Amino acid sequence: MAKSDAAVKDPATKGKLKLIILIVAAVLLAIGLSVGATWYFMHSAQSKPAAVADVAPVGKQPAIFESMAPAFVANYNQNGRQRYMQVSISMLARNQADLDALKVHMPVIRNNLVMLFSGQDFATLASPVGQEMLRQKATASVQEVAQKELGKVVVEQLLFTNFVLQ
Repeated sequence: MAKSDAAVKDPATKGKLKLIILIVAAVLLAIGLSVGATWYFMHSAQSKPAAVADVAPVGKQPAIFESMAPAFVANYNQNGRQRYMQVSISMLARNQADLDALKVHMPVIRNNLVMLFSGQDFATLASPVGQEMLRQKATASVQEVAQKELGKVVVEQLLFTNFVLQ
């Protein structure tokens, strides 16, 4: 009976062994395919940025930041006390030639910004929302001058690089 039991177990063991070998082979094949695909896509991705770099000027130009020096200072009278605001501003543009053309009109821009800043309510400026509203108004003021003088909006945004209330 021992021989007949061994004969019965032997075909089942051989079937399980074949199944295990097939599973291991499938796993190794899957690993090989994933490594090959990863290698292929990484090497093709390395060659594409060179082609994209040649086409980059067609897309969005890099940002150019121009500081408006000196800083703007405005004084306020609130509840009988003298208050001050100092703002340092940088302009964000995309085209250096247009920005240089706008610099010719800097006296008009500075005048408009000084008038805008001095006409604000000091209590409103103390909140972040008030500061953001002032930044947007200042941006619109500069864009208006650029549109009027150059025929296009040169400055995307004005950025407050320093904002002090005292």
